[in-house]
Amino acid sequence: MSKKWATATYLVLLAAFCAGSILVSTARSQSSPGQEKDAGAAADPATKTAKSRYRPNRFAGRAGEYYRLIWGVDSLSVKWTESGEVIRFSYRVLDAEKAKALNDKKNEPSLIDPSAGVKLVVPSLEKVGQLRQSATPEAGKAYWMAFSNKGRRVKRGDHVDVVIGKFQAQGLVVD
Repeated sequence: MSKKWATATYLVLLAAFCAGSILVSTARSQSSPGQEKDAGAAADPATKTAKSRYRPNRFAGRAGEYYRLIWGVDSLSVKWTESGEVIRFSYRVLDAEKAKALNDKKNEPSLIDPSAGVKLVVPSLEKVGQLRQSATPEAGKAYWMAFSNKGRRVKRGDHVDVVIGKFQAQGLVVD
């Protein structure tokens, strides 16, 4: 009786292993990298948005659309860097013509923190110049500027506004 039980157990375990292998094999073949690329290529490029799975969407639908449609930029972010002495504002250009105002040297950028009551400016160093990129913007490239946060008045988690000429990004959260 024990020999029959051992054989039956062996057959059940073998069947379970084979079934599991088939399921894993099927799942892998359905999500192969080649098929994902083909599916992405077939999609309309106007409806595709480049989203990173590691960066949350920072804006409500209307605010994000506003920056994309009016100013030709997205992926706006404000980061607390260099132990808080520098606040870095960065953005990605989608439409170079619309985004020209952000890189224009004539437009003086400022970062305003209403809760701390401060207005930060981009410092200008003797040998380096202003700590911002002012080259003609190109679509698909990311640009940045650094604001001096002397005294560390702006903290992580603060809601700030970035103003560059007529461009205004309000309520950005400092990371």
